[in-house]
Amino acid sequence: PNGIHPAAVYGHQYENNYMHQEDDWDRDMLLDPAWEKQQRKTFTAWCNSHLRKAGTQIENIEEDFRDGLKLMLLLEVISGERLAKPERGKMRVHKISNVNKALHYITSKGVKLVSIGAEEIVDGNAKMTLGMIWTIILRFAIQDISVEETSAKEGLLLWCQRKTAPYKNVNIQNFHISWKDGLGFCALIHRHRPELIDYGKLRKDDPMTNLNTAFDVAEKYLDIPKMLDAEDIVGTARPDQKAIMTYVSSFYHAFSGAQKAETAANRICKVLAVNQENEQLMEDYEKLASDLLEWIRRTIPWLENRAPENTMQAMQQKLEDFRDYRRQHKPPKVQEKCQLEINFNTLQTKLRLSNRPAFMPSEGKMVSDVSNAWGGLEGAEKGYEEWLLNEIRRLERLDHLAEKFRQKATIHEAWTEGKEEMLQARDFETASLSDIKALLKKHEAFESDLAAHQDRVEQIAAIAQELNELDYYDSPSVNARCQRICDQWDALGGLTQQRSEALQRTEKLLETIDQLYLEFAKRAAPFNNWMEGAMEDLQDTFIVHTIEEIQGLSTAHEQFKATLPEADKERGAILGIHNEIAKIVATYHVNMAGTNPYTTINPQEINAKWDKVRQLVPQRDQALIEEHARQQNNERLRRQFANQANVIGPWIQTKMEEIGRISIEMHGTLEDQLTHLRQYEKNIVNYKPKIDQLEGDHQLIQEALIFDNKHTNYTMEHIRVGWEQLLTTIARTINEIENQILTRDAKGISQDQMNEFRASFNHFDRVSSAGRPGNKARRGGKRCCGRVLWTCSDVSYTGIVCRGWMLLWIICSLHV
Repeated sequence: PNGIHPAAVYGHQYENNYMHQEDDWDRDMLLDPAWEKQQRKTFTAWCNSHLRKAGTQIENIEEDFRDGLKLMLLLEVISGERLAKPERGKMRVHKISNVNKALHYITSKGVKLVSIGAEEIVDGNAKMTLGMIWTIILRFAIQDISVEETSAKEGLLLWCQRKTAPYKNVNIQNFHISWKDGLGFCALIHRHRPELIDYGKLRKDDPMTNLNTAFDVAEKYLDIPKMLDAEDIVGTARPDQKAIMTYVSSFYHAFSGAQKAETAANRICKVLAVNQENEQLMEDYEKLASDLLEWIRRTIPWLENRAPENTMQAMQQKLEDFRDYRRQHKPPKVQEKCQLEINFNTLQTKLRLSNRPAFMPSEGKMVSDVSNAWGGLEGAEKGYEEWLLNEIRRLERLDHLAEKFRQKATIHEAWTEGKEEMLQARDFETASLSDIKALLKKHEAFESDLAAHQDRVEQIAAIAQELNELDYYDSPSVNARCQRICDQWDALGGLTQQRSEALQRTEKLLETIDQLYLEFAKRAAPFNNWMEGAMEDLQDTFIVHTIEEIQGLSTAHEQFKATLPEADKERGAILGIHNEIAKIVATYHVNMAGTNPYTTINPQEINAKWDKVRQLVPQRDQALIEEHARQQNNERLRRQFANQANVIGPWIQTKMEEIGRISIEMHGTLEDQLTHLRQYEKNIVNYKPKIDQLEGDHQLIQEALIFDNKHTNYTMEHIRVGWEQLLTTIARTINEIENQILTRDAKGISQDQMNEFRASFNHFDRVSSAGRPGNKARRGGKRCCGRVLWTCSDVSYTGIVCRGWMLLWIICSLHV
């Protein structure tokens, strides 16, 4: 966790080449998680500020450089030189080759890399990758910085100090805590671009606002990418100096042009003020060191006082005093010590830059002397804190044990309340088997609960024993209460055993009765269902339409009656089980609190339903006999109707065909044909009584609710339609002959002409009929003297109506 940063491995020697030795804490190169997070974010932003010039960027610094492609591209962008052609393969060997090319290029620029290989970068070693990027930043962003004969890091620090010197509350002494309040960043921007920031409105106690202002303005107006968040700096006791240095170097390069112009003008003035400032710093150091050492000498004896207190309240007051010391008295001294070190380092730097001898404090006031005294203070402080905490823990342990005893005893006593009365109850004497089983389950659960509480009783006894051993002031009351709990526990154990035995005896007795109950239920349920089904079937209404259907119902009923003797035997067996239960109850004086738990069926219900079945059987017999007689009568009516319909239907069909033939054939004069048709009509009308008789038979069928008749294909509706059509056809045919006679007489047409016209038309009619047999005449018409002379009608037999109108049309045509 506190391993050495990769920069210490291969970058430390490189730093020595370009910059002076850093502070002690920095030389240790300890990288905590907060510093690593800051370096990740800063280095990623720095790399992207250059990679975006090539139209790309990275998201994860240890992942995106693993194949070496973007690493080589980064070096090309920041150096302006072309590296060797990269490998484009995806295999590990290609990635290692690319990274090696990048590392060789870095070495070629005078950077000595120690203990670093391409494998660590390819494997995504975060610390190695961060260290490598830091080395690149040092070489290409910081090495060339030069201010007043100082270079690299010290030159960058001196540049910051010079630029921020005129600003209130800004004292840049390093690249970590000097930048925490954000005023240093704001001062750098205001010094070069005062129109961008209103420095007078900034407050030292509002570092978040200061940092966010500086970072946002730099990103928006100076093209410096945001490399850190304000939270990263404020939330860390000591920000990572490499991240800060990288960020600040971006400001330097952004303002480098202005810096060069300003440096020459300020150099002479600054040299004059250096000596006076150095003398003041020496005096301040001596006074601050003396005050700090005196405070340490006064504080250590107080921290070494280990006089114990007898009460928790007194010890807590000591702890509160110690916390006040930590919160109020020590922090200013910590700041003084830090300021002392900062002043000393600043003074030495200034003297060295001015080519003057190093400052040597008075005897006993060296920085190391102050650090040693401070170490003694912290050692005493740590021992005092440990002693306070141990004493408080000891008193807390006693109070905790006493409170724990009271809580556990109270919980146990609450649990045992009412348990003796419960164990002595005689509720099982009037319980059913299910109740007994429930009581047994409940008792088993209680036994498990009782066993589980054994640990609590043992814990109570153990706590009481520990309190006795620690000489707790109220031990007598604790012991008395513990004894009462143990005695009650023994009593509960005896009562539990007695109740368990009584419940088991009662269970065995009731199980025998329960088995008989179950047997009764198993046999009574299907028998009851059978009786209910039988009653339902015997009372079920039936609808049949044929003799066969009623015969099937009668056969099924006879089969049912054959099963009644066997059913009566089963009824007797079921009632016998019930009688056996009653005998056991009477013999052993069992208190039966309820009825059979497995069924609601009782012997009285079985007997009542059996009697009902016996009553319904003869009623069903009578209903089947009556229905059989009704179906026989229906069959007679069907046959009676079918016999007549099978004669009348063909007769009507035959007459229709005969009328068609008469209208086509030309035998005799029109008067002879008319006489023949009228005689034919009379014969048809005389057939009407048979139709009426058939109507009567049909009426009987309807009254009997008969809807089908397998003995004939003719229905009364068919007969009616055929009869009406027959009467209509003969009447229309007679009317045509009469119209022809009237036309003939009116026009003076001879019999021979009439026969010729009729022969021509009959020929046409035969051809048309032969071509489309059975087709209905098409609708059409001819006009003569402004009116329609004929129109065809839809009729079943072709040529009767149409021929007459055609004849009139021919005569009318001759007349015209």
